[in-house]
Amino acid sequence: MSTLVALNSRAHQTVAINPRQVEAQAGQLHMVPVVLSEFLKLSLQYPIVVTKNQDTGRFTCVTLFGLEKGENLFFSGGTWDALYLPLQIRRQPFFLGKSDTENEKFVICIDTSHASIEQQNGERLFDINGSETDYLTGIKNILAELFEGENLTQLFINELLSLNLLQRLRLQIALEDGNAVQVEGLYSINEPNLDKLTSEQLFTLQKKSYLHPIYTMITSIGHIYGLVDKKNRRAEKPNQK
Repeated sequence: MSTLVALNSRAHQTVAINPRQVEAQAGQLHMVPVVLSEFLKLSLQYPIVVTKNQDTGRFTCVTLFGLEKGENLFFSGGTWDALYLPLQIRRQPFFLGKSDTENEKFVICIDTSHASIEQQNGERLFDINGSETDYLTGIKNILAELFEGENLTQLFINELLSLNLLQRLRLQIALEDGNAVQVEGLYSINEPNLDKLTSEQLFTLQKKSYLHPIYTMITSIGHIYGLVDKKNRRAEKPNQK
């Protein structure tokens, strides 16, 4: 269970973060939420799709690491085989929280129960004078990018919905070992509907800088074949996790 407290230079001066443990904690995630600003980097290896929360009906952009819950096909032997790690992974164990004393002000919080926290080795948050280290500055930049990006990404999704540009993605995958995997609950770009948009609608998408992420999502879907290949190769080596 997470234990979030406001980050403090005095209370946490000796705290260090083990980046390998940060990565390891995401070793069993099959997807994470992502924001528009990282689409290009994600598209080098991962499929970018949309999921829908069944309770709230809210749509979220995510990137896939596996085809089944708890399966991360990019994590093996305690390390990631990936060119880029999403911001939601890299920002761990830090979060943005609301200040108890100042309305509308955000503070950086740390999950003190996270396995990446150490007292000796690792990336220090503060130097001996209590000043922020470059590592902590980088974390703050990531949190800021996520904070701004989540709102921009939601506006992007709303635009896709308004133009009926999302379609259910149902996958029936036959694996080489004879097993089959059915992937549901995902949405991708509806290309036929995209082709039917008027010049005015396309211009609006271009003006909002949405065309590029749309085509990036379309291209990234091809990486599902890469996930299938990884899954087949892992089935050949059942001890590879």
